[in-house]
Amino acid sequence: MERIYFDNAATTSLDPEVLEAMMPYLTNHFGNPSSIYSYGRETRLAIENARKGVAKILNAHPAEIFFTSGGTESSNTAIAAAVRDLGCRHIISSKIEHHATLHTVEHLGCGEDVRISYVKLLPTTGHIDMDDLERLLKESEEKTLVTLMHANNETGTMLDIYAVGDLCKKHNAVFHSDTVQTVGHFPFDLRNTPVHFITGAGHKFHGPKGVGILYINENVRIKPFVHGGSQERNMRAGTENLYGIVGFAKALQMATDNHEADSKHIKSLQLHMMEQLKQNIAGIEFNGDPLGKSLYTVLSVSFPKTEKSEMILFNMDINNICASGGSACTSGADAGSHVIREINNNPNQVTVRFSFSKLNTKEEVDAVVGKLKEMI
Repeated sequence: MERIYFDNAATTSLDPEVLEAMMPYLTNHFGNPSSIYSYGRETRLAIENARKGVAKILNAHPAEIFFTSGGTESSNTAIAAAVRDLGCRHIISSKIEHHATLHTVEHLGCGEDVRISYVKLLPTTGHIDMDDLERLLKESEEKTLVTLMHANNETGTMLDIYAVGDLCKKHNAVFHSDTVQTVGHFPFDLRNTPVHFITGAGHKFHGPKGVGILYINENVRIKPFVHGGSQERNMRAGTENLYGIVGFAKALQMATDNHEADSKHIKSLQLHMMEQLKQNIAGIEFNGDPLGKSLYTVLSVSFPKTEKSEMILFNMDINNICASGGSACTSGADAGSHVIREINNNPNQVTVRFSFSKLNTKEEVDAVVGKLKEMI
C-alpha cells in the first residue's frame, strides 16, 4: 500500500506553487532586508508586500501583523506581554489548550503575583462552558487575560470567538486566541472581532515551517519578547525569515482563494470516514463535536481497547498510514493526550486523530478503514 498521510493537523506538505514563489528569495534575492542598498530594498519590499497581503485576507491593518517563527513564539509573546506590559494578574485558560499556551501560562503562574483559573468544559464535546467563563470574569478583581484556542488541535472542537470576545470586552479583559489550526482554514474578519491577539503558522496550510504571524490589535501597546535589532518595527529582533514570509503569504492567499472548494472536499472526507468507521468497526466513538461546531479537517476516533487496538499506531505505521495518537507535539512521549484525558477519560479506549487536507481522497479513506478493520 502506498503511504497515506492523515496527519495534516500536525503539518501539511509544502504546495509546489508556494515553493515556486519562495525560490527567487532562496537564490537571487538574498539581501538582508535591513540593508539600504538595492539587494536589501528588494527583500524589504517583498516582506512588506507579504504583510499587506496577509492583513488584507484577515481584514486587519498591515501594522497589526508581525512575522514570527510560528505559533509557539506568537502565543508566548502575547501571553507574556499581557502579564508584563498590560498588567494582567489573573489568567483564565482551559486544560485542553496546546502546550504552547498551557506551559506558558503555568510558567507565568509560578510567580506569586499571577493567578490562574481554568474554565469548565462541557462533557463529551469539550466546548467551553460559557456560563462558567462569565462567572470567572465577573468574580475577577484583577486585570484578566483570557487565552482560549479557536479550534482544538486534537478534537477540532471550535470556540465561538465572537461570543468570548464580547464577554472579554464587557469585563475589560485581554483576549488572546491560539488560531493556529484555523488561520488558512477559516475566514477571519479581525476588524470586527473583539480579540487582542491571534496567531498563525504557515505549515498548517501548505506553507513552509518555521514562520508564523502574531496579530496585535492596533490599540494594544506591548514591548518585544525577543530583543536585539529593530526588525518588525522594533517588535521582534533578528533577521527576517525572508523566504518563509513570502511562502506564508502565498500559501494563505491560495488557501483563501480556494477555501470554498477545499473545505467542502475535506469536510466530505471527514463525514465519509465517520460513516465508514461506524459501518465497519463496532464500539467506536468520536471525540469532540464533529457534527456540530467543529473544524472540518480533524476527526478524533476512540477505539475499544483490545490487545490488537493497543498496537494500532504501530500497526498503521507498518502499513504506511500516518496518523497520530492525540497531539503530534507529544507523539514521542507516551504520556497520552492531556486533551482526551480531560474530555473522555476512558482507560478502555485507544484514541487516534486523523486529519485531512485538500490532497487526500475518498479512496484513501476507504483503504485506511479497510486496513483498520483487518487490524482490529
